[in-house]
Amino acid sequence: MDRRQFLAAGTATGALSVLPVATHAQATAANGDAQLNAAFDKVFQTALSYSPELATSLGFDKGPNAAAKRKLSDRSLAARKAGLARTKAGIALIEGVPEAGLSPNAKLNREVVLYSLRSQTVGQDRFGVDSPQRPFVITQQGGSYFSTPDFLNSAHTIITAEDAEAYLARTQAFATALDQDSEVQAEQGARGYLAPDFSLDLALGQMAALRRPAPADNTLTQSIARRTAERKLAGDWAARCTKIVEQAVYPALDRQIALVRKLRAGARSSAGLWDVPQGAALYAAALEQATTTKFTPDEVHQLGLAQVAEISAQLNQILKGQGLTQGTVGARLTALNAQASQLYADTPAGRAELIRGLNEGNAAMQAKLAQAFNNPPNAPLDIRAVPVEIQDGASNGYYNRAALDGSRPAIYWINLKSVADWPKYTLPSLTYHEGVPGHHLQITIAQASDQPLLRKVGGFSAYSEGWALYAEQVADELGGYATPLEKAGYLQSFLFRAARLVVDTGIHHKRWTREQATDYMVATTGFARPRSQREVERYCTMAGQACSYKVGHIAWLRARENAKKIAGAKYDVKYFHDVLQSGAVPLTILERLVEERARAIA
Repeated sequence: MDRRQFLAAGTATGALSVLPVATHAQATAANGDAQLNAAFDKVFQTALSYSPELATSLGFDKGPNAAAKRKLSDRSLAARKAGLARTKAGIALIEGVPEAGLSPNAKLNREVVLYSLRSQTVGQDRFGVDSPQRPFVITQQGGSYFSTPDFLNSAHTIITAEDAEAYLARTQAFATALDQDSEVQAEQGARGYLAPDFSLDLALGQMAALRRPAPADNTLTQSIARRTAERKLAGDWAARCTKIVEQAVYPALDRQIALVRKLRAGARSSAGLWDVPQGAALYAAALEQATTTKFTPDEVHQLGLAQVAEISAQLNQILKGQGLTQGTVGARLTALNAQASQLYADTPAGRAELIRGLNEGNAAMQAKLAQAFNNPPNAPLDIRAVPVEIQDGASNGYYNRAALDGSRPAIYWINLKSVADWPKYTLPSLTYHEGVPGHHLQITIAQASDQPLLRKVGGFSAYSEGWALYAEQVADELGGYATPLEKAGYLQSFLFRAARLVVDTGIHHKRWTREQATDYMVATTGFARPRSQREVERYCTMAGQACSYKVGHIAWLRARENAKKIAGAKYDVKYFHDVLQSGAVPLTILERLVEERARAIA
C-alpha cells in the first residue's frame, strides 16, 4: 500500500463500508467505549471484505479472510456508487455512539474516524469522482494497469502452492479490473473528468511497456516464475500465467489502450483542475482534504512564496561557504548537481552502490534515535528501485507500510530511471524522510500502538508528510548531515516542498502550464529538469497532495514550539515525540493534542 493512504488500497469510498445499522442501540456511559470499538471493528472488518488489496497489504488475507488473497477489488461504476452508501452507513454507525460518557481516547478516536469518513464522501457526493485529490481514473500514476502488477510482485506473498494459485487467480482478475477502469474512465471522461493529454501520453507509454513483452516474458509471468522457483514449488506456474496474460490480460489491456487513445484525441492540454467541471470547487476540496485545513489557494500560494524566500536565503549562506557564489541559488544548485563527485555511475553497479548507501544511512540514523525517542522500534526496511515498467510516471521516492502480521517488511522505493536525479548530497534527507526518523518510524509506531485497527491503518497526508519533513529536521538535530553540502541537500528538500506550495496552486488555481511550473521548479530548487517535470506531472493529476508536506511541517514545528513554551523546564523532546502513539490525526487535532499533553506536565 502506498505510504500515503489507507484508502488507496481499493476504491476510495468502497474500502470503508459497513452493514445496515437498523438494530443499533444507544450507547450508555457504561458501555460507550466498548460499543464504539465494536463499531470500529465492524467498519474495519467490512473494509477487508470490500478491499482484498487492503487485506493483503496488512497481512490479513489469512484464516477467515484467506479467500481475499484470490481477489482484487471491484472497481466498477456500480461498486463505486455502492461504496459511497456504505461509507455513509459507517458514519451513521459511529455517530450513533454518543460522545458523552466516552473516555478521552475514545472521544479522540471517534472524532478522527468521523473526520476521515466524512472527508471520503466528498469526491463522489459532490463531483462524482473517487477523490478530489485524484479525480481521474487513468493517469501516469493511476489505474489498475499501474498499480496491480507492482502490487502482485511486492505485496502478494508466495510461500505455498496455494499462494501461487491465488496469484494466478488475481492475474485473471487483473483483466477484469482493467475493463472496469475502462468503463469508469469512459463515463467520467464523458463528463469532463479526464487527465491532461501529456498524462495520457505517459500512461499509454507505460501500458505499452507492460504490453510489449511476449506473455512468457511479462513482469507478471516472470514474478511468479522466479518466486515459485525460489520456494521450490512444483507446478507449471509460468506456463499457466503465460496463458492468462495472453488470453485475458493482454486483450483487456488492448481494449484499454484503444479507449485511452480515443479519449486522448479530445483531451485538454491545460494542466490544472481549473479547466474541468466545477474545477475551482474541486481544487478547494482537494486542498482541504490534503492539508486538513481551510487555507485558500491564494493563502497557500503566498505561504509558499514566503517559505521559498526564507529557505533560499539560508541556502545562499551555505553555498557561499562552499565557494559557490555565482548566479541564483537554483543555478548554483544546478551546477552542484552536475559535479562528477556528486554522481553515481549510470550503470547497474552504480545503482547498486546508491542503494547500499541508502541502507547505510538509514542504519546510522537508527543508531541515533534513542537520543530523541523513547524506545524507538527497529523494524526491517527494504530499500528498492521503482520497477522499470512504471518508473516513467512513478514518484521519485515513496514508502509502503509493512504488513501488520509481520509477513512482509516495509519498503522504501526510489526511482532510479536516471541516477543524475540523485546527486549524493541530496540522498541523506530523502532517507530520513522515507526511512527513520520519517515515515518508517512514524508508521511503525502507529501500527504498534494501542489503538483500534481502523486508527492504526488510517492516515492524513498533512500529518504523515508533515512528520516526514519534520523528521529531516530532527535528523539534522541528531547530527545526521555530515558535511555542509549534505546540510544544503536537507535545506534543498525544504525548498522543494516550499516550491510545491507555489507550483500546485499555480497549476490548479493560477492556470500555470506544465512548462511554466517545471521552469519554476528547476529555477527555484536546482533539481534536474526530468525529475522536476515528473513531479509537476504528478501534481497535475494528484491535486493538493503536494501541499500537505510543508503545511504539515509548519504545524509540527508550531506544535513543538508551543509545547516548549507551555512545559518550560519540564519540556522533553522524547515526550513530545510520544504523541506519535496517538496515531495520525488532522493538523488542528494534532496541535490540540500536543497542547493538552504539555499542560499535563507543566
